[in-house]
Amino acid sequence: MITTSINYLKELITPSGLFRASTQYTTGYNRIWIRDNLYISIGFESNKPTIEKVYHSLLDLMIKYEWKIDEVIKEKPTEDFKFIHPLYTDALEEIEGGWGWKQNDAIGGLLFHVGDLQQKGYNILYKDPYYKIIGKLVQYLKSIRYWEDEDNGMWEENKEIHSSSVGACVAGLEKIKYFTNVPKNLIQKGRNTLKQQLPKESIIKKTDLSLLSLIYPYDIINTEMSLQILNDVEKYLVKKNGVIRYKDDKYYCENEKEASWTMGFPWLAICYYQLNNLEKYKCYLQKSINSLTNDLKMPELYKEDKEPNENTPLGWSQSLLIKAITL
Repeated sequence: MITTSINYLKELITPSGLFRASTQYTTGYNRIWIRDNLYISIGFESNKPTIEKVYHSLLDLMIKYEWKIDEVIKEKPTEDFKFIHPLYTDALEEIEGGWGWKQNDAIGGLLFHVGDLQQKGYNILYKDPYYKIIGKLVQYLKSIRYWEDEDNGMWEENKEIHSSSVGACVAGLEKIKYFTNVPKNLIQKGRNTLKQQLPKESIIKKTDLSLLSLIYPYDIINTEMSLQILNDVEKYLVKKNGVIRYKDDKYYCENEKEASWTMGFPWLAICYYQLNNLEKYKCYLQKSINSLTNDLKMPELYKEDKEPNENTPLGWSQSLLIKAITL
């Protein structure tokens, strides 16, 4: 199962070393998202060359658009397209058009993984331009006032102050402070927002699948808050073949029934393993396996908790399955 999953992920690799979200051209999921690469790369943690290539390419991408970062540092934009873009072609050009342009969690997540992998012995920051660009990304988060900035969040939808986005930035700043200058108060401002807002994802969302990121991979909340978030996700979002992202989610919603995302099961398994609840870990690992298609693919979601959608396999989901199995 692991070998099969790895092979599916390898089919998503582009010449730059970055991954497409899926193989689907009709839905546009053949594109490269910063965030998806952060999660897909988790499935390759034992393959050092692949991991290093991913993060070198992501940092090269940031350097390519360094002029854009510089403009944001000078003055926070009022137009969304002037922020760091979340989505690219194989040639690493921005995708035209607008939807949820502002995705602060992708930038915080990038800083987190760069810092985390460097600490673990990966050779990510091997040249001066990489140190320079991560320093500018810290200044970018400061300029946009990430702790109170309304962004489109992990699901690229309505603008709010998202706990998962603020948390990603806090985690990123905490990790990268060992490799570049990070003002202490810059981290504390984000923690203050989390203290005020958690366990909610936002003013209008009591809970959300994205909150699991605060437990894994970011690990920035205490056990009590982790258990509260897990309880809310299980109570309100867990379904037969996956986990809905949030109540009344309209994406692939049919007959007023929200779609069930398969990534939720291995994500829950990983979170419970991290909290040393092996019974719940095994439960959600089995649910993860049960959600596979006959050819061992993890779909993006099941429509009405029955039929997988076109984005099968979704690299992010397949990667979390690998992580859950190999713990």
